[in-house]
Amino acid sequence: MARLPKKEAASTAAAIDLEAVAQERGIKYFLISYVDLFGGLRAKLVPTAGIAEMQKNGAGFAGFATWLDMSPADPDLFAVPDPSSLIQLPWNPEVAWLASDLVMGGKPVAQAPRQVLKEQLAKAAALGYEMKSGVECEYFLTNPDGSAIFDGADTAVKPCYDQSALMRQYAVIKEICDSMLSLGWGAYQNDHEDANGQFEMNWNYGNALITADRHVFFKYMVKTLAEKHGMRATFMPKPFINLTGSGCHVHVSMWGKNGNAFADPKGDLGVSQLGYHFIGGLIHNADALCALTNPTVNSYKRINAPRTVSGATWAPNTVTYTGNNRTHMIRIPDAGRFEFRLADGAANPYLLQAGVLAAGLDGIANERDPGKRLDINMYTEGHKVRGAKRLPLNLLDAMRALEKSRVLRDGLGSELVDGYLKLKTEEWNAYSRHLTQWERDTTLDI
Repeated sequence: MARLPKKEAASTAAAIDLEAVAQERGIKYFLISYVDLFGGLRAKLVPTAGIAEMQKNGAGFAGFATWLDMSPADPDLFAVPDPSSLIQLPWNPEVAWLASDLVMGGKPVAQAPRQVLKEQLAKAAALGYEMKSGVECEYFLTNPDGSAIFDGADTAVKPCYDQSALMRQYAVIKEICDSMLSLGWGAYQNDHEDANGQFEMNWNYGNALITADRHVFFKYMVKTLAEKHGMRATFMPKPFINLTGSGCHVHVSMWGKNGNAFADPKGDLGVSQLGYHFIGGLIHNADALCALTNPTVNSYKRINAPRTVSGATWAPNTVTYTGNNRTHMIRIPDAGRFEFRLADGAANPYLLQAGVLAAGLDGIANERDPGKRLDINMYTEGHKVRGAKRLPLNLLDAMRALEKSRVLRDGLGSELVDGYLKLKTEEWNAYSRHLTQWERDTTLDI
């Protein structure tokens, strides 16, 4: 769905009186929330009696206490709620959720993920474009400690679209889907995915900021409702080494005053030159982008995985694009859009959209050529391809690529890139200090 023009949207949001909305809808509490650099959802629970003050000045947080590059000496961080993002919890309607924008010292926080996405959208708008996107959020339903999938009967070698396995989880799937329908998201299908215990639920695409806000809330909603049903939901990229990992595919199109700017009936596969330049930007920046789209140590067990029980990983390992072929990083399934298949379930919803848009705008600005389309099966014939870049083998390689990327540094801002890399380096070092049983098993007697 299209958003209001920037000035009109801002004035409309400012005109929304959250206290009045609460009285009208029976809301007793508001979750004023934000997402930190690692995708963690942080919030304060504010009673309706205090929402007017919070709407004016924001809810105060200590930034260092979350995954933001701040220190205990920094002043208070204020989360100013965006009234247009309000979502009344379908399973607990006396509580409403609000996405927020971070402010410190009266200025927007440059490393705040939602702010970074808004700035990318403003850059696109200055060129006359709006990015619209949809996401496919795969997740597993496990037992409470996450050690095994919840459904012990879900053991098929080819479990994808398994009707019986899907319907055994009908109660939780229905509650999640009913919630999305009640919120007006346009939920349209739910399925059992390629791994045992894995599911995907789809809703309509829209403006990239709306999609990111909903992506954040979707993850919270799925985890909450799964817990209600005695399960645990995880978006971890590769929770089970022998099963297909959880991706977060992004469907992308750019829209202008004449409609979909990626659509061209005369273009190859119905995609315009602008669309191919955008794809060229993603291909040019893929290795650096991995640090955002595949942000954990575990992510690289998905995109560089051996064959799974089902016979395929469904994840890319090479920087290539194609038509309607799921073995590549980017596929073009229909005219006027493409699917970016690299990202996984750990991706920060805002940085995912911001990174894709920054790389795409670079492609447009520099008219980057994506190269020749490949229509081969990359899982069986990829070794024949000459010149295609391989994706990073681990998080450290991706971080080093991001550090060197002038495109993403200029696009997303040095404060975001430097802060993100600083905290991710600490995470990598913590992982490197961890001694695994595999190391002991293979090295103890060397």
